[in-house]
Amino acid sequence: MLDRLLGRSKTSRGASAVVTGAGSGIGAAFAAELGRRGGAVVCSDIDEAAAQRTADAITERGAKATVIRCDVSRFEDVQQLAEQSQAWFSGPPTLVVNNAGVGAGGAAIGDTPLEDWVWTLGINLWGPIHGCHVFTPMLREAGRSHAPRGIINVASAAAFGAAPGMAAYNVSKAGVLSLSETLAAELAGTGVRVTVLCPTFVKTNIVESGRISEESSELANKLMRWTGFSAEKVARICLDAHDRGDLYCMPQLDAKIGWSIKRLAPQSYTRAAGAVSRINLP
Repeated sequence: MLDRLLGRSKTSRGASAVVTGAGSGIGAAFAAELGRRGGAVVCSDIDEAAAQRTADAITERGAKATVIRCDVSRFEDVQQLAEQSQAWFSGPPTLVVNNAGVGAGGAAIGDTPLEDWVWTLGINLWGPIHGCHVFTPMLREAGRSHAPRGIINVASAAAFGAAPGMAAYNVSKAGVLSLSETLAAELAGTGVRVTVLCPTFVKTNIVESGRISEESSELANKLMRWTGFSAEKVARICLDAHDRGDLYCMPQLDAKIGWSIKRLAPQSYTRAAGAVSRINLP
């Protein structure tokens, strides 16, 4: 109880944190918020210049940050990220945010190029798999010290929404959701917390940097403007949820409603999604 009152049980406070995809969007927001909470942050991204901008903004506010380039689809890169991070922290990290991801969509199964499947799954699914595989043993062992440690995997409401025309993206995020649930079960009682973030629309650049059709990009951008939360708000909500020990973080009401309907009436949900697809897919 005393630890809780003093904030010692809050993983996000004073964390030694590794954030992938920290060059922009939700990743940059996570990194910045962790810096504001007194943490030291490894800002990792395949775009080293973008990660450096995030790190510079953190250090300008008086917190500690460094940059390590990493392509999360490459296992060797993630291994090097872990080794270099541990050297910079002079010990294992206390929090890992597997955030790096890309957008893909606009075509039905059978029309989506297999190259897009490979690219999307390589980053969105294999990235978190690599991150969990490499960092989990470090966190589990460090967790024996009773200091709060954790992993946040960034999925999406697409993990359970199964929107037509987004199969590769949906499958990648559904895999991250299942990965997180399994990991949480395996880490129960070890002192290592797991949270999976499942937002709907967030105001980021994922559409511009992804492989998305022009029509789908236009619709997504409109929805982001009309209903999307800021990346900063999503990061704050998720870190607070992680501090509480929540497995699921669905920061927006529409994600929570969709999750409930899908679980309670899956066939009706799928029929409704099919009706929408006949309107939006060619």
